[in-house]
Amino acid sequence: MSGNIQLLDETLAAARSEGRSALIAYLPAGFPTVDGGIAAVKAVFEGGADVVEVGLPHSDPVLDGPVIQTADDIALKAGLKIADVMRTVREAFEATGKPVLVMTYWNPIDRYGVERFTAELAEAGGAGCILPDLPVQESALWREHAEKHGLATVFVVAPSSKDERLATITAAGSGFVYAASLMGVTGTRASVGEQAQELVRRTKATTDLPVCVGLGVSNASQAAEVAGFADGVIVGSAFVQRMLDAEDEAAGLVAVRELAGALAKGVRGTA
Repeated sequence: MSGNIQLLDETLAAARSEGRSALIAYLPAGFPTVDGGIAAVKAVFEGGADVVEVGLPHSDPVLDGPVIQTADDIALKAGLKIADVMRTVREAFEATGKPVLVMTYWNPIDRYGVERFTAELAEAGGAGCILPDLPVQESALWREHAEKHGLATVFVVAPSSKDERLATITAAGSGFVYAASLMGVTGTRASVGEQAQELVRRTKATTDLPVCVGLGVSNASQAAEVAGFADGVIVGSAFVQRMLDAEDEAAGLVAVRELAGALAKGVRGTA
């Protein structure tokens, strides 16, 4: 079975044709439970997310701040396996027909096996993978298998990336480019800042791929601000925080659905 990179491309193109940014949500698999995590992904889609990134929890998440680390710890202590991540992707895609990616560090894939991981992700209906710590110059094996299985390879660029480096990264990627709005880890912030806008401008000069901004966006007004210059707005910690703050799983689902709704209005300029 081929993966759903085409669905991802079509979804991002459809948002652009509507004159708006896409809303991309992030939630870790296995949090608060495997079933609860699947329900949360469905809830954010119901609320208005166009794309969801399912995080593969990792014990040493170098890009993730304390909120996502807390959720990852809960999932890992409960014994989360890669099979649970694949199940999350499968059930979310089958329920919604919308693009679901996996965001993961390289080590779990390397240990699992690249061919096995890409084949299973495609079979589950996945659209691709975001790989924040895989250097482009070491990515040939991954990209070979991802392309074979119809999966997008999304790389992360940062404000520190030089123009030449940006061109190298964007030439190797597919689906979209993940632009980290600032130097640091994930988390909600008071301002997303001008750094992100400049990074998007520099990145767009090197590629026709959509450029989507993550790190720091947590509310509708910030989503609207970023939507003014980016092709997609990526929100993660704010969703996870809603789940952490909820008194029970049902309340958490209501909270993330409502947040997705507010952010969906933000990217449309109707908040």
